[in-house]
Amino acid sequence: MLEKTQNHLWQLLWEYDPNGLIAVDSDLIIKLVNPAFCQIFNLEEEKIIGKSATEILGNIEHFQEAWETNTVIRGRETAYSQYHLYIREFIFPIKDENIIGCIMTDITADMERKKETDRIKAETVKKVNEVVDNQMKVAQEIAGLLGETTAETKVSLLKIIEMVNQ
Repeated sequence: MLEKTQNHLWQLLWEYDPNGLIAVDSDLIIKLVNPAFCQIFNLEEEKIIGKSATEILGNIEHFQEAWETNTVIRGRETAYSQYHLYIREFIFPIKDENIIGCIMTDITADMERKKETDRIKAETVKKVNEVVDNQMKVAQEIAGLLGETTAETKVSLLKIIEMVNQ
């Protein structure tokens, strides 16, 4: 009874996990995906199970690397441009089961916000530079005018001094 309850709980976790979950074998053939994976990538489970993961996801050499080096890859950010997605991945080999598992968190909205923030920052820096350049230009014009009037004043004063001395 306990095992049945545990299996049921694992099944519920698999079904309701908001992260995309995928399991591929060492040949990179898709064995399992959860509903969140299908929703994130806008794919139907029946159409991708048994297919090559590279056919569905493109270049996933990092899955193969995790398998070959038997290491866990944590927090790798991958762009799946064909789906317009940015995904943070946690990839782990399970050698005993001949499976490479991957937990995928959709960070597309965060990346788009970051791009927009970067664009606004760049635009702000450009505007600040324009304001400073304009202020420098005005300051140079004022300095030029001040220099001219100072020179004219000096000439006039020298003429007055000359007239007074005569």
